[in-house]
Amino acid sequence: MDPATDPDALPADAVETLALAERLVVRRREVELEDLRVAAHWAALHGSDPREDPGFVRGRPGADRLISVGGEGTPKVRELCFHELGIARQVHAQAARALVADVLDLQHRLPLTWARLEALAGDAFVARKVAAKTRDLPLGLVGLVDVAVAAVLGRLSAGRVLAIAEAAIIEADVAGHAEKLAAERRRRYVGLSRTDEHGLRTVIARVAAGDAVWIDATVDRVADILATRPDLRPEDPGDDLTRDELRALAFGWLARPAQLLHLLLEAAHTAEQDTQAADETDAAEPEAGADAAGADAAESEASEDDTDADPEPEPDPDAERVDPLAESRSTALSQEALDLFRAADLTTLAPSVQLFVHLHQEVLDGTPGVARVEGIGPHLLEQVVGLVAHTRVTVTPVVDLADRHAVDGYEFPQAVRHRTRLRMPAEAAPHATRVTGNSQRIDLDHPTPYDPTGPPKQTGDHNAAPLGRTTHRAKTHLGYRVLQIGVDAWLWRTPHGLWRVVDPRGTHPISDFDAEGFTSPDPLQRSLARLWWEHCASKAA
Repeated sequence: MDPATDPDALPADAVETLALAERLVVRRREVELEDLRVAAHWAALHGSDPREDPGFVRGRPGADRLISVGGEGTPKVRELCFHELGIARQVHAQAARALVADVLDLQHRLPLTWARLEALAGDAFVARKVAAKTRDLPLGLVGLVDVAVAAVLGRLSAGRVLAIAEAAIIEADVAGHAEKLAAERRRRYVGLSRTDEHGLRTVIARVAAGDAVWIDATVDRVADILATRPDLRPEDPGDDLTRDELRALAFGWLARPAQLLHLLLEAAHTAEQDTQAADETDAAEPEAGADAAGADAAESEASEDDTDADPEPEPDPDAERVDPLAESRSTALSQEALDLFRAADLTTLAPSVQLFVHLHQEVLDGTPGVARVEGIGPHLLEQVVGLVAHTRVTVTPVVDLADRHAVDGYEFPQAVRHRTRLRMPAEAAPHATRVTGNSQRIDLDHPTPYDPTGPPKQTGDHNAAPLGRTTHRAKTHLGYRVLQIGVDAWLWRTPHGLWRVVDPRGTHPISDFDAEGFTSPDPLQRSLARLWWEHCASKAA
């Protein structure tokens, strides 16, 4: 038995276990090197110009072409070849393209680093990151980075190797690095992570340092208010919230500017009233001891004739500083603006958002269940209520996906597009990652090609597949076959004979034998194959 593959054969001795761990490092590097070589070979197989292929039609929209995926000095590759490689590797086409780009850079631009990989002296993932980082360097300058990285790859940690590579990149092209700094300032953004299993998301922002400071200060200000107002946080009414929890709740208020402004104005008004009350109390206290104060005052006047005025007391470094502009800074508004907004109707400032919630009928009937909120993820009904809290809600009629629609003509009507997007959360291509909600980058394709002279009702739910633009081009020009085997299931055959079924549950490899049932000329055989697949899908669900 091989201890590396048979868990029952693992060595009991610690020394032998460590020896096995060392051997596995070498084995892993061998597999990674072979993976890179296969990607390079695939690129070589698709390095010829498509215009030289027999039957190539010049001027055909979306046809294949040669492109550069690596840096300067790397060979060009056919643009549409990455989809089939990605299907074989069970990854998206973009991941396959990145692999090819990295290995071409290593072989043609970073030969010393590539030699370290061939000697199994370093990890491929580190070398690939170096290749990606150096892709924009001119061919005549990238050698400086190659020398620096090859000297330490496999000898230093991955982080230190990449730090050395980054320093060498700057040294190799100082002017180019300055241009990148300017370009990075144009890559500011605000993004969202995926929703986790608890219904929480992470907000990721890349903003100017000054804006970040103001956001942080505003979050602190709102957190201070929420700490004293449990009535404003019904889901977290306790007094034991940590500062991080309060700041997270405060950050959520930034999404509701009208309510946030009202909260800040209310807090400022309350603080102003408290200050006035405190001033009135302080003014009343000396009257109670007026006699004693008078005597002290007389004594003080006598001493002032003989001595200079007492110096100002030294400030107490531990005393809390009071900034008279703190309120206006926290709201970034003048006093005049504050007075104006106090009398204004701020409800019109609330944002407008369209929310799609998918529910099973049983959930609406009272059976406990889960709702799927597009762009957010699975939620309990109580959580869905929280999503629309503090807003004016307009309910759109329910879209029953059990209905079927078909029309005459080539163009898909908006109703079919909308229903297809609701049924299929991502494009209907093997290992696709692009969500159908981004309609600008999604085409709606006829899996069975539209025939202008064919039967009516060729366009509809029964013949519609959402595809990304490049995937659509590859399917059209490279001989992919796609068969819709259900309202939300498609059978794919790649140009070199790989079969895959794509449905809302993902991508499923199937054998040639199983695929024959779907493509059989016998209608009964096709029906049985589809019934079998629907049965398998229902069991998996």
